[in-house]
Amino acid sequence: MLSAATVHIATPAFDWHAFAPDLVLVATMVVVLVADLLLPDRESWRTSSIAAVGLLGALVPIATLVHSGHDRNLFNGAYVVDHYALALKAFFIIATYITVLLSVDYIREGDYYKGEFYFLLLVSTFGMSIMASSRDLISLFVALETISIPTFVLATFRKHDRASNEAGVKYYLIGVLSSALMLYGMSLIYGVTGATKLSDIAAYMSQHGTVPLVAVAMFLSLVGFAFKVSAVPFHFWAPDTYEGAPTPVTAFLSVASKAGGFVALINIVYFGFFLPNGRAADSWWPVLWVLAALSMTLGNLVALRQTNIVRMLAYSSVAQGGFMLVPFAAAGIAGADGHPGKAAAAMSAVVIYLLIYGAMNLGAFAVVIAVARRTRSAEISSYDGLWEIAPGLAVVMGIFLASLAGVPFFAGWFAKFVMFRAIIDAGTGWAIALGIIAAVNSVIAFFYYARPIRAMIFHAPTTEDRTPIVIPQPLFAAIALTVSVVVVVGIYPQVFARVGELAF
Repeated sequence: MLSAATVHIATPAFDWHAFAPDLVLVATMVVVLVADLLLPDRESWRTSSIAAVGLLGALVPIATLVHSGHDRNLFNGAYVVDHYALALKAFFIIATYITVLLSVDYIREGDYYKGEFYFLLLVSTFGMSIMASSRDLISLFVALETISIPTFVLATFRKHDRASNEAGVKYYLIGVLSSALMLYGMSLIYGVTGATKLSDIAAYMSQHGTVPLVAVAMFLSLVGFAFKVSAVPFHFWAPDTYEGAPTPVTAFLSVASKAGGFVALINIVYFGFFLPNGRAADSWWPVLWVLAALSMTLGNLVALRQTNIVRMLAYSSVAQGGFMLVPFAAAGIAGADGHPGKAAAAMSAVVIYLLIYGAMNLGAFAVVIAVARRTRSAEISSYDGLWEIAPGLAVVMGIFLASLAGVPFFAGWFAKFVMFRAIIDAGTGWAIALGIIAAVNSVIAFFYYARPIRAMIFHAPTTEDRTPIVIPQPLFAAIALTVSVVVVVGIYPQVFARVGELAF
């Protein structure tokens, strides 16, 4: 029986400010779901407006958290809100906002479930936001599945299109396989170390080194992540899924969802497997070296043969993923040589590349959507003579493709610069060899990125119709926003360089 004395039960402190961006996203998801249920079908466009406003609203607490200037460790370090997490949260939210702009007219004009579409986008974005702060194997896995499961549905959103259904099934099956491999690797890590928190795993490995079973667990986990980021040889789902999915979903998969996989990889490699003494780096950097080399080479070579611009951009995404894996390998090499500062700089290069790639690829898909509204085709031949019909679209598409190729002075050149700087800083023979492979592949990429540019400028239009291409306002805003980022960062790269420096 309880005594008359007051029983005090301690409750854990909950930092509402730190969770504010995630809570805003959850509130937006609920409002979109309820609005879709209650609003008449003719007013269903409002769900896109609610989603857009909610996404912009989630940026407000991110700005206040940045202004506060100090890191926040929650749940005994399992959830961290620092500059790295805030930069990536902002990136994911902005990328999703641009995806909403791409989707408004595309979804409204098609035979789609509108409210569910934006709800699923928001759920996936919520998973990305949680991913950026996760420092625990369990929360990492749950966040990654929260990202992936809605995209399985989004990939099949052309419900009466057989190609879309096939694309979604392939994506789902490969996604389930990758999750199983990754979860098995994580279970082995827990079995050996007795910990799920990344800092505890790092502490165990610092004391005991990388035992053989942990090396196997690392390999399985990295293979699982390789599926998520469509790295060769685990990329074969990407081209069919990208082509079969609705184009705004393809843009989302190629940027935000892919970036989510890379962020998970950064978290587990840098915060769990990377150690200042380099005792763990030798166990994982060779795997990333091979994945980077294969992804760059095969992605670029196959992209050369594509006649469909969506499939070309799909293989381009595989190759760009390989370029992003290069600093990972460089970080491991630098860590193994006892240079943790160089390794941190290499990881910041991955973040910078992700931010720039997001702007370039979303912009390119925005133009693809704009052109397809008229041509109803994604073939590169449908871009013949675009300079005569829509010179503005031809110019911005040329800017995005040139930036993806790394042409100065567009943002892509700075992404390539930080990648090669990470290789040079690592300085070993293996790093230089990977740098040579990256340089050769950068040259190869010029050829297939130049094909649409050549078609737009030097080929005659295939149709006699010269009426202007009408671009809806949301789509125009997405193009304007992304091309502004590509141009500004290309001329003044310190904008993103500072973000990368603050992250690590």
